Formats: sequence, structure tokens, C-alpha cells
Amino acid sequence: MTINTSRRGFLKGAAAAGAVLLVGARPDGALAAASTESAQLNPFVRIDADGTVTAIVKHFEMGQGPSTGLPTIIAEEIGLRMDQIEYDFAPSNPQVYANFAFGTAQGTGGSTAIANSWMQYRQAGAAAREMLIAAAAQAWGVDASGITIEEGIVKAGDKSAPLAEFVAAAAQLEAPAEPKLKDPSEFVLIGNESVRRKDSPIKTNGQAIYGMDLHLPNQMVAMVKRPEARGATVTGFDDSASKEVKGFINAATLPNQAGVAVYAENTWAAIQARDALEVEWEVSAAETRNSDDIEAEIRTALGAEPQYNVNKADMSAVAAAVDGADTVLEETFYFPLLAHAPMEPMNCTIEQTAEGGILLHDAAQIPTITHFALAEIFQLPPEKIEIKTLLAGGSFGRRATPDADYQVEAALAFALTDRSRPVKLVWTREDDIRSGYYRPAFGHKVRVGLDAQGNIVGWQHQVAGQSIMKGTPFESVLVHDGVDHSSVEGIADSPYAIPGMSLGLTDTPKATTLLWWRSVGHTHTAYVMETMMDKAAEAAGRDPVEFRMAHLTDASNADQARKAGVLKLAMEKADWGNVPTGRAQGVAVHKSFGSYVAEVVEVSGNVDDGIKIEKVTCAVDCGIAVNPDVIRAQIEGGVGYGIGHVMRDQITLTSGAVDQFNFPDYEPLRIGDIAAIDVHIVPSAEAPTGVGEPGTPPSAPALANAIRALSGVKVTTLPMAENGVSFV
Repeated sequence: MTINTSRRGFLKGAAAAGAVLLVGARPDGALAAASTESAQLNPFVRIDADGTVTAIVKHFEMGQGPSTGLPTIIAEEIGLRMDQIEYDFAPSNPQVYANFAFGTAQGTGGSTAIANSWMQYRQAGAAAREMLIAAAAQAWGVDASGITIEEGIVKAGDKSAPLAEFVAAAAQLEAPAEPKLKDPSEFVLIGNESVRRKDSPIKTNGQAIYGMDLHLPNQMVAMVKRPEARGATVTGFDDSASKEVKGFINAATLPNQAGVAVYAENTWAAIQARDALEVEWEVSAAETRNSDDIEAEIRTALGAEPQYNVNKADMSAVAAAVDGADTVLEETFYFPLLAHAPMEPMNCTIEQTAEGGILLHDAAQIPTITHFALAEIFQLPPEKIEIKTLLAGGSFGRRATPDADYQVEAALAFALTDRSRPVKLVWTREDDIRSGYYRPAFGHKVRVGLDAQGNIVGWQHQVAGQSIMKGTPFESVLVHDGVDHSSVEGIADSPYAIPGMSLGLTDTPKATTLLWWRSVGHTHTAYVMETMMDKAAEAAGRDPVEFRMAHLTDASNADQARKAGVLKLAMEKADWGNVPTGRAQGVAVHKSFGSYVAEVVEVSGNVDDGIKIEKVTCAVDCGIAVNPDVIRAQIEGGVGYGIGHVMRDQITLTSGAVDQFNFPDYEPLRIGDIAAIDVHIVPSAEAPTGVGEPGTPPSAPALANAIRALSGVKVTTLPMAENGVSFV
């Protein structure tokens, strides 16, 4: 058997995503019609004989809600109640289920699930409705224009029947190329506050199957012994102690020498056997820097000429404007590495099919990359690779690696066996914290000049940090003129009207495996922009909200108008400026992933005895609110994720090895950390935009601004708990 272990090789194929799978697609784009038992009217709608409609969901479910949102859109267009539609995850097939935001690849991320699929799923539902109505018109001998579908019942005058009666006939019809969509005034489900998540019942009664829950007959559990410092490779191992562990099966070096796979009958045996394994490592190419070294490199870069002039401004002129200003404000910020730390650590299960193909059971976030990786490893045509998508217990970006890291580990571990038994790869929490992927470290240096009236006359902004996209298959698409836009997003495209602004960027050496993290570059750019806006407002002697509004005055600019709109709503709902004695408020507003979010954080206490977060008030404009309940939950989660990490989390390195290991020293947000979160949705007729990530960026600067307003303490190096602020 030939195993191709070159990651560079299969990544080229993954990036191209050209040789895609074909799953019986008809020329009109619909899948081949089924029997009288059920019909797949198009790639996104399947109807069973009993009338149950299933939405084929092309985005995986990690808690963000597409298994509710996409069925809602289809149910709305067909004319169903929510209990009349189910969901199933789409197979790996980028030709049919590509995420338009990802080009030709199928995947979930960047808060694109609803935004990307809005019109596609509306058209799919509308097409299914028109096909069912056409079938009913033929059966009843009436004009189709007089037929409607309401709560799953097809009606025409005194005639009515469940849609199940017309499924077989509808499946034989041509799918309409341009089905008529419902007018938003007709919406019953979209925007309905009472619609609840489709996946909540199974997640509360134990029926939900996550990757970690899967147990195939006769499976082995595999765990990988990895080096502490990135880049080290295996030169040999001793498994004599592992053989004493009950349930141990075997140990073998992975073909890429990145670790040693330990196979056992169960997870506990695999953990014990791996702990007993002695491995010799070649460390000449391994990372050896400490966190202090990385921070020093970034701070040094901030003091030098930037590598890239991002916005092509005259940097000398901007510097002169700042130098000549009546008031000059200057701050340097540092943001450490951060782990994703989803509740469910990485895992997947791989087996061989009866036909000699490969079946991967996985919470697959970007199945296209994984699909081509496995095809390359096993030297099989893509159609011999199948991915069954399961639920994921969180991700925050972690399951979407550009090199399909844990899936490749599973494939290599399986390839080393005789393939007679399925292999389930399991990561522990410690594996994920110490051997995972991380939000890169970044630094910012900002100089702002104000005139005598407190107006901004110049804004010098330098960014230095570790590029996420360079060196990945996404570089050709997301890096332009040397600039990784994810490093400067939120600054380069800020809706604020700021005169005399320059933006420079310098890439610093990567210290470990880097990855997008919930809201990507906005995690640090929003913090800097919004804390500096507060600092400038204070220097100008103006209210922080009023100062921001002064830079969002162009009503003809949709970005400015919508950003100002959420700021006004958050201010009103938080009763800005009216807080009890001993409390203070901080505000931040930011656009990311097409959505606008403003947050007001109210705090009490003091930095020595402990800050208490009393309330977070949020306003979000994400276009048409398909599922308001899901939107509120996502904004609440984004707030908690952002605040939880900025309070006390960081990943540090000692001689290249991660110091943290589990939740005791990488502590997520706890239920008592925030007393209340209040979310308000701006009514909108705009197309839906993202909600999974936009709640995160403004949360940390709003907290920082509240702490500064309460105590005068500013935090420019994170996390807060390590830099002058304690919490209760």
C-alpha cells in the first residue's frame, strides 16, 4: 500500500478543489428523483412519504444554529410548521454544497452559514413548493395560481390534501429555474420569536450523537504521543511499559514522524498506554522560544518601519500631523496566544467500507480539505471517500484547520493497520490545550493627534504579529500585496471617518501552529480601536458615545449609519450615563462579518478587591433576523467568549512548549462571571449577515473601558488578571 504523507501535496489539491464528487446531479441541479417512498426535489429538500420534509444542511452544527436556521428558511418558503421539517447534514460534495464565501470548497466558518445560504435555501424551498403545487394542479385539474400550501396542507378552493399525496408526482417534474419567493410580509416563521432550536430536544435528552459519542463495533481507540515543542520528530520509542497496560494493542510511529500512535481497546487504556510510552525526539528543528521572546520580537517590530503600508497613506505626513497636534495620545498593546478550548476535544472515527473505500465519521467543519487529504493519503479517487458529519461540541475555529490536522492523524493511524477494525482517534483536553492551534500573538502601537477643539487630526497605527493565512492554501486568496487582511481587519475597513490615518503591518515569525479564533483578527483590532476611541474622547473632554457618533455622521454611508444605529440602541437600552453610585459603564461598537454590534458593560467594585460585571447590554444589526432566539444565544455566547478570555486566559511557552494544560490554568468563562446579558436586535430588511462571531470583538474593549471609567486603570497588555485587574 502506498501512503502519501506529504501535507504540501494534498493541500495543493484541497486548495484547488477542482476534482469534486458527483452524486447523481441532474442537469437542472436537482438530485435524481427518488421513488414513491420519498423524493429529493433538489439538493436541499427531501420529502418522505408521510410528508416529513428534510432540509439538507450544508453547514455543520457546532452550536451556532444552522440546523435550525436553514430548515426555517425552507419551511417558510414551502409553507410548513417547524415540527413538519427535519434536518440532515449534507454529504461531502463541494460541487453541490460549496460555501460561496469559500470559493469552491464546502465548509462552515466566518459566520457565513445563514448569510451564504439565505437566497440558496429560499430558492430551494420555493422550488419545492412550486413543484408540489404543479403536481396538485395536474391531479385536481385546477389552475396552479389558486393553490397554496399552509402548515403542510395543499389547498385549492374546497380541495385540500397533505403534501405527501403529491410527492411522487412532483419528483418527476422539472425544477423551476427562477421560483417565485415569498414577500417578507408573508413570513410566518422567519423573524418569529417563538421558533426554537431544532436540536435542543436531542441535546437535552441524550439522543444527540457527537463525534466523541460514536462507538463502532470492534473499533480501536488511538491516541498520539506528540512532542512538547513544535517541530520535533520521532526517532524511536520504547513501548515495553505500555504493553503492561490492560487493553493495549500496539504502538507505531506515524509515517510523517510527527508522533507515535498508541492503539488500545478503549480510551482509558489508550491514555494509560500513551503515558507509559517513552519516545526519543529529534529537536533540532523544534521551536525553542519563550513567550517573553515572542513578545519582545513583536514589540521591537512595532518600533521599526512597518513591513507593509496597508492603506497606502503618506506615513510621513500622518506622523507630522500627529507630532504637530495640540494633544498627542500614545499606547502600545500586546495580545498573547489563545487556545480555542471547545468543550469537546478533537476526535473522529475512520473505517473501511465493504467496497474498499474510506468512511470518516467526523464533526467536519471544512469537509473539502479533509476529503482531499484522505484521498491523497489512501491514494483513492475522491468518490471512494465518504464523510459522515456529526454534531460538534463547539469549535470557535479549531475544527477548521487548513491542514486537516486531527483527521490526517486518524487517517495515518488507520493506514498503519490492516484496516479490519475501525480506528477512533481521541484527543484529551490536555492534548487540545498543549498541542492544538492558537490565536496568534499580536501587538499594536497607536499615536493619535487631537487639535485644540478635540478633533482627530492624525492617527498612526502599527500592527505586528503572526500571520494566520501565509503558508496555507488560503494565502493566494486572502493575502494581497503581502498583507494578510485577517491581521488588520477591523482597522483597515473600519466605518469610522478618521482623518489622517495610516496603517502599517509587520509579520513576525510564527511561534506555533496558528489558526483563526472566534472573530479572527477582530479579536485584537476591536480592542485597540475602541479603547483608543475612549482615550481620545476623554482627552477631548467629550462623552464616549457622542465622540463615536461624531465619526459616524454620514447618513448616506450604510456602514456608518448602521454602526451608529446599534450604538444608539445599546445606549438607550443600557440607560447610558445613569448608573448607581459605585458603578461605571464602558461602551464599544464594531462591525465584523457584515454585522454591527454595540455593547455597554456595567461594572462595580475595584481592581484590587475584584471587579464585578453587573450587566452587558448588546444591540445587533445582522440584517433580517431569521431566528431571533438563536441570534440572542449567539451574541450572548460571543460576549461570554470574548470577556472570559480577556479576563484571565493566555497561552505561554517555555522553550517552545505550552505551559498550560487544562481548565484549571486555562479557565473559561464561568456562569457567575457576568450577572446579566441583555440582547436587542435591530429590525432590518437587509439580507442576513453573521452572528456567530460579531458578539465577541466589542465585549473586551467595552469591559476595559468600563474598568477605566470606574478605576482609572487601563489595560493594554492582556489578560487583565495578569496585568492589574482582579475579578470576583
